[in-house]
Amino acid sequence: MKALHNLLDSIRPHFQEGGKLSKFWVVYDSLETFAFTPGHATKNGVHIRDGVDLKRTMFMVIVALIPALVFGTWNQGHQYLLSIGEITPSDPLMTALWDKLFIGAVKVLPLVVVSYGVGLGIEFVFAGMRGHSINEGYLVSGMLIPLIMPVDCPLWMVALAVAFAVIIAKEVFGGTGMNILNVALTARAFLFFAYPKQLSGEIWIHNVKASADAGLLADGYTGATALGHLASTVGKGLDEPAVTGVMSMFGADGMFSLSNSFLGLIPGSIGETSALAILIGSALLIWTGIGSWKIMSSFLAGGLVMGFLFNLLGLNAYMTLPAIHQVVMGGFMFGMVFMATDPVSAAQTERGKWIYGFFGGLLSIMIRVFNPAYPEGVMMAILFMNVMAPLIDHYVIEANVGKREKRSLAAQGATA
Repeated sequence: MKALHNLLDSIRPHFQEGGKLSKFWVVYDSLETFAFTPGHATKNGVHIRDGVDLKRTMFMVIVALIPALVFGTWNQGHQYLLSIGEITPSDPLMTALWDKLFIGAVKVLPLVVVSYGVGLGIEFVFAGMRGHSINEGYLVSGMLIPLIMPVDCPLWMVALAVAFAVIIAKEVFGGTGMNILNVALTARAFLFFAYPKQLSGEIWIHNVKASADAGLLADGYTGATALGHLASTVGKGLDEPAVTGVMSMFGADGMFSLSNSFLGLIPGSIGETSALAILIGSALLIWTGIGSWKIMSSFLAGGLVMGFLFNLLGLNAYMTLPAIHQVVMGGFMFGMVFMATDPVSAAQTERGKWIYGFFGGLLSIMIRVFNPAYPEGVMMAILFMNVMAPLIDHYVIEANVGKREKRSLAAQGATA
């Protein structure tokens, strides 16, 4: 690291004002401050000095995402080999380990490269226009976007979604720290509304449609997600054969059993399937104080409450699914840990975080169950709560001010 530090010091004059590469100062400054603690000295005013700057905060979130990324890469290969019958569900999970990782990496890494390439390219342009360092916020968004995409999503669609999200949801509002909506979820929402056909159906397993057309798909295998199967039961009676067949898949020995759903051995978006991997990341975020445990716990509570209410109603097969099963499927856990806790678009007040998280989890399950056209409700719920977060904070602050006024008046009355 010392050699790198010396190298950066030696080339700094070329990038400073008057140097032949001064136009690229923002690039140099961003690389230097990412690798090392900034050496800038504050000159006036009161400042809190801390080695953990924004770049390092974002880096810790990336580290927390690694378990979901690695498992998601492995699972994409695992599901593909299952789909063509090369392995069976009863085989040990370590079977064909390197084949699974290679197949998954071939599909996942291009999505990550495109996401970072397009997003950081736009950040460079805006940083140059504004004359400041490159915003660090996209370090996390650039990883989140591929993790919530279908594995076979065309790269041009990913690039278009990234460009829309970074420009419209972030840079238009002033860049990092100014966006009112979660950038990664905005990218996903853009694709959902702009290209709904490409983001629905059996698209969650690599090449599953081509395998089916070629007659290579294993007997009984389906590329649909657990939520997609559940959505197909809405509007049908509990005793219909089609419904009982679907619900059997969620039993103890089914493809979407509670254990498989928790471990992530099911089809789905790259980073969203494994609740276990996501919870490992959440432990790091909570331990470092980067992720709000209040939002996570209240989000989980809201989802469980709505799930239990549906269990009590039991109007259709979807509502009979146990609440704990609801929260370990789909993007609920991923949204709870990495999306709802976005420090920019989430509620800022302590009481507001409880309200924000609870209603986010509650709406996630509600939208999921009531909207069979789009089985997953986490995206819509969190984006809606992003919009509501300032209002929540406003009323929390107003309520606190009112209480303080009452206490002040009471104290004045006591001394009169």
